[in-house]
Amino acid sequence: QVQLVESGGGLVQAGGSLRLSCAASGRTFSRYAMGWFRQAPGKEREFVAAISGIGGNTNHADSVKGRFTISRDNAKNTVYLQMNSLKPDDTAVYYCAAKRDYLGHRAPYDYWGQGTQVTVSS
Repeated sequence: QVQLVESGGGLVQAGGSLRLSCAASGRTFSRYAMGWFRQAPGKEREFVAAISGIGGNTNHADSVKGRFTISRDNAKNTVYLQMNSLKPDDTAVYYCAAKRDYLGHRAPYDYWGQGTQVTVSS
């Protein structure tokens, strides 16, 4: 099992930046693909970004491409989401998720953090 703890959320003005962190437990962090998702009240959870176990492959949703960047530091068991040029529509609870890397990019994530609130004011 993997325990995930997100941090770094907060209130920022439109155009600002924020970096989210997700700290993971365990000794085999590099064997897990990691993802970021977000959910606003009354809306479905949506995919934001994903990164493979050793960081060789990344994927970003079209809505954040060019503004957000996912990365990881396996020596620190941490995945990051750097968010730049934030918009009010980015306001949501952001969740970190993990799955074994060998499951493939289409497999669902089965480990989730508690979420961290990001609010972008206009």
